[in-house]
Amino acid sequence: MVAAQETSLQKILEGTAQYFVPLYQRPFAWGTDQFRELWQDIVQLAEDRRSEPEATHFLGSVVLAPVPGSVAGAISRFLVVDGQQRMTTVTLLLAAIRDHLREHDGSARRDVDRIQNQLLTNQYEDDPYRLKLLPTQTDRAAYTAVIDRSRPIGDEDRVSVAHGFFRDQLLGLDAEGPTVAQIYQAITIGLSVVSISTHAGDNVHRIFQSLNNTGMKLTAGDLVRNYLFMRLPTRSDEVYRTHWKPLQDALDQNQRLETLLWLDLLHTRPKVKQSDTFAGQQARLEKLRTEDEVVAEVERIARLGHLYRIMWEPSEEADPVVRERLSRLLEWDSTTPDPLVLHLLVLRDRGEATSEQVARALLYIESLMVRRFLVGRLPQGLNRLFAAAVQELDSSLPVDEALHRHLSAGRKHYASDRELAEAIASEPYYLNGRAAQRKTMLLWIERLFGAKEKVAPETLTIEHIMPQKLSPTWRAELDPLVGGSDIDTVHARLVHTLGNLTLTGYNSDLGNHEFESKRKQLGASSIRMNQGIADRPVWGPEEIETRARQLAARIAAAWPGPLEDGNGSENPLWVALNRLLELVPAGRWTTYGDVATVIGTAAQPLGMRLASVPTPNAHRVLSVQGAISPTFRWSEPGRTDDPREVLEGEGIQFNSAGRAEPAQRLTLDDLGRLRAEADGEVVAVADV
Repeated sequence: MVAAQETSLQKILEGTAQYFVPLYQRPFAWGTDQFRELWQDIVQLAEDRRSEPEATHFLGSVVLAPVPGSVAGAISRFLVVDGQQRMTTVTLLLAAIRDHLREHDGSARRDVDRIQNQLLTNQYEDDPYRLKLLPTQTDRAAYTAVIDRSRPIGDEDRVSVAHGFFRDQLLGLDAEGPTVAQIYQAITIGLSVVSISTHAGDNVHRIFQSLNNTGMKLTAGDLVRNYLFMRLPTRSDEVYRTHWKPLQDALDQNQRLETLLWLDLLHTRPKVKQSDTFAGQQARLEKLRTEDEVVAEVERIARLGHLYRIMWEPSEEADPVVRERLSRLLEWDSTTPDPLVLHLLVLRDRGEATSEQVARALLYIESLMVRRFLVGRLPQGLNRLFAAAVQELDSSLPVDEALHRHLSAGRKHYASDRELAEAIASEPYYLNGRAAQRKTMLLWIERLFGAKEKVAPETLTIEHIMPQKLSPTWRAELDPLVGGSDIDTVHARLVHTLGNLTLTGYNSDLGNHEFESKRKQLGASSIRMNQGIADRPVWGPEEIETRARQLAARIAAAWPGPLEDGNGSENPLWVALNRLLELVPAGRWTTYGDVATVIGTAAQPLGMRLASVPTPNAHRVLSVQGAISPTFRWSEPGRTDDPREVLEGEGIQFNSAGRAEPAQRLTLDDLGRLRAEADGEVVAVADV
């Protein structure tokens, strides 16, 4: 049951009472726009009252509720359920009038004392009952300093800003307009409010939810905080000080608190909308029965907030590998993985995952996004995919293995090495996705070249090596390189592909320059991947396609692809490859094309496989000319020995051009017999 009556602000503030802004309320939030609007209304009211003394101005409603546990005969204490922004602002204006009169009008001593002792404080009460209005802990120190006239000059908190604003307005009053005394009278007598009082047993929180008189919409974070602290009648101060206030400080912005509460819901309801955050949280919180359960819930949310903060402040992460992975996700500038990333950090916090497993799982998240991006797959659906993964991971497996299996299964569009290589060779990379992510991807590729010198990303732009518009010189250079094909057709097919793109700080200088000019500038660049471009004497389709294959091999090795069947079982094709290459003897070599023919695939996916996945004797597979592939990389972590030296140690002879001895090459028939042996057939292989 509630009772409402219209009254003046003076009647509310006079008398021995205290108006207590509960901890569940948000801090003082009004700013200069609201201060100015209130000031203009009061000045106009004071002006009107000069000719019409009974004029009033309706300030709004104030909803008050008796503080639970108040003792009869003691000071009357009321919760300010709604109206704290207006009450706080008006009392700060009264404090500004008090200070102005004290400093500029020696005859106004009685008004100064009356404001201080009857409207701002309970003169004969000690703390914590001395102040008429007691704000939330966030604002309490600043507000007390203003009321006690001990505010340091230059403070920039909202309370101090409000006080300073009104002092400036009082100093700037027009000599022909209302006086300070008239403004004071307008505030205390002319401001009309509707005082709505609740009674014991009323559901104050529901009343609070329904009120929004200030025009400053309550967020889901506000409402959840309100709900929790209304359920803490005896421990609210302690819990606010030790858990909620540090949480608010850690998250910096109220929007982040709302996002945190939404991410928390996504762990159990992957399809919940962010606009339904409060309803979802309230339905869950209503199941809490005791104050201890509510305290435990606040503690859990505070801990979750600490983990969430690490996601956008990775410098606070202790493990260097996890820190690097979180930093890269931040660079990618996408919030879609956040529910899953937070879940991984929660598992580690509970002791259910190691930092190594979390780092590996974060790499799989990054790999999925990178591979989808490179094949031109739009990011739609990723938010649902990552949110659903939280519930769908196999909890019987280490989290990194479970996540790799989950992402590999079904229609996640987790591009395989073959799909990746094909897309890098043919997709118009420069036209796909967001421009910022295109640049980030190239910066990440540059790191794969082991660059020791850090380059400031803001100085770099994406450069087309073969330009977007062909000059006559470029046409002449391309003519002998296109093999009789139409130059414009070749240009349109390759110009925006990754193989034709790089990073440079000379973009405006390079423009449509002929390749020889670009070679020199790229060769002098500190960008490591530009050195391979500068080593080419010409730049045409073959060079672009070769570079695409080389980049694809590096990318596939750096960002793991999906498991072959999505369930952790190896593709029979690669099982056959491993069995075959295990039988290639030392002192003999074979080619990508021959191995591909024998196991039933093509040379390109085979090369991608050998470059990205540990495979027995991969170094014994050479080009058809007997050369070590320029894309060859040891797939074993940390291995850096020269593959030619390894082969020579096994007995392979190389000529001066770096080509292996043809007589030591296995023929197709040799490989066929090895394949049969690998499959368990009895064959004679003495001549292999």
